Amino acid sequence: MEALSHLLDTADNADVAARVRAHIQDDPIAVLRIATAIAETRGQWPAECVTRACREEVALLEDAEPEAVVAELGLMLLGRDVDEALQWLHTIGAVALLLPELEATVDLAQEAGRRHKDVWEHTKTVVKQSVRRPAVRWAALLHDIGKVPTRTFTKNGVHFHGHAEVGARMFDKIHQRLPFEPAMRKKIRFLIKHHLRSAQYEETWTESAVRRFHREMEAHLTDLLDLSRADITSRRPGRRRALLHQISELNRRIEDIAEKDSKIPPLPTGLGTAIMERFGMPPSKRIGDLKKALEAAIESGDIEARREDDYYITWLVQSGLVPEAPVG
Repeated sequence: MEALSHLLDTADNADVAARVRAHIQDDPIAVLRIATAIAETRGQWPAECVTRACREEVALLEDAEPEAVVAELGLMLLGRDVDEALQWLHTIGAVALLLPELEATVDLAQEAGRRHKDVWEHTKTVVKQSVRRPAVRWAALLHDIGKVPTRTFTKNGVHFHGHAEVGARMFDKIHQRLPFEPAMRKKIRFLIKHHLRSAQYEETWTESAVRRFHREMEAHLTDLLDLSRADITSRRPGRRRALLHQISELNRRIEDIAEKDSKIPPLPTGLGTAIMERFGMPPSKRIGDLKKALEAAIESGDIEARREDDYYITWLVQSGLVPEAPVG
């Protein structure tokens, strides 16, 4: 196709429109290449004659190879001004044709009287704010499609209960039309399904709760947290800072606990029980104090780490920390 930069700079021209139509008829993916050019060139739309020609021929995308559609959309999604490219694709009817689930979010209100809060406008912002990794941008594009069938109205406002899970199931149907590589499909689906999980974090979470979250999210954790950050589109600075802090705090606790758990315990598992049985002691704080004394001796180099129970019991006797204990 002729230089796309020329199409973006040209004025309305019937000859240009005719050439564009011919290109699209020869290769329908040309429509998506124009969108990619928009995303990569400061969001500048082509001349109206080009947009009109694309709108007239957009139905030919139905004949394009699905793999080629996914590949070119993936390139477009990585562009800096992807929001303008998405709006252009909506204008020419490509979104409705290729992703009707996404088209259905246009003008779908999330909060009464706030246009920037409609799902389509929110989605474009989330995609643009996302890190430029393919899976994250695809997930950002589709993360809220489940809001269409789940929207309900109550006296307390608009609700979308279960929209993440519903959106993941809707993505399964999209995948039947627009196939992704298995690993990419799995990651996108996971991110859509769990994109709200980090927002559930509270400082009152126990270490066990943080470990469970990390274990369940681990393979996709970085992408999930990056998507969660991009999903913050509030125009209230205080609200935005609070939500970003929440995600950062969750990530910090995950890292701190993972580092803590990665350290191999210096004492063998079950040593406390062995001490109680050997010295006839009941469960008490003293057992913990004896283990702390052993750990301090290991740290100072007086005794070795990760030895058998009898090694540590002998040291306790010889050190006089349990003088009443029988020897033998």
